[in-house]
Amino acid sequence: MRVGVIGVQGAVSEHIEAARKAMEKLGVDGEVFWLKRPEQLGSLDAIIIPGGESTTISRLMVKNGLFDKVRELGESGLPVMGTCAGLIMLSKEVVGATPEQMFLELLDVRVNRNAYGRQVDSFEAPLRLSFDDEPFQGVFIRAPRIAELLSREVKPIAWLGDRIVGVEQNSIIGLEFHPELTDDTRLHEYFLMKAL
Repeated sequence: MRVGVIGVQGAVSEHIEAARKAMEKLGVDGEVFWLKRPEQLGSLDAIIIPGGESTTISRLMVKNGLFDKVRELGESGLPVMGTCAGLIMLSKEVVGATPEQMFLELLDVRVNRNAYGRQVDSFEAPLRLSFDDEPFQGVFIRAPRIAELLSREVKPIAWLGDRIVGVEQNSIIGLEFHPELTDDTRLHEYFLMKAL
């Protein structure tokens, strides 16, 4: 299995480490690597878009020639997971976006950028998952908020209380929080199983 983590900005190395551990737990051989150039997109099995600053990620993906190709791969069914800013990049509609910002529009959700406030308003909280009874510790850092699901194809997979904080739509996963900043690899395992 070959998994690329978009490596233009954000928590790249943490996602690489989490995905490697998830592969080990699943008993899958493969590699996880920094994805920076379009020529690296050949024979990929999955893509992760990390947190960071969504305007910067958008601009650099366009500049590096990744944007259109990643969108095409996502539309063709390749599994893509976006966390925090990565969720913003995947979303169909973004409230509070800057005019120059572009989005992949692979996930039928409306999100609010920086809905939880500034860096000082970051927090951790136990989350409920759709596919496992054990709580998952969610790390929220200047997180976006899923404001609305725009189609029936979007299914919730994580909740903070009764509020949806993680969704999937076929092979696309979007999370408000940072699963790569915990030692819990269940969400990475769940994502990678879409590529098996």
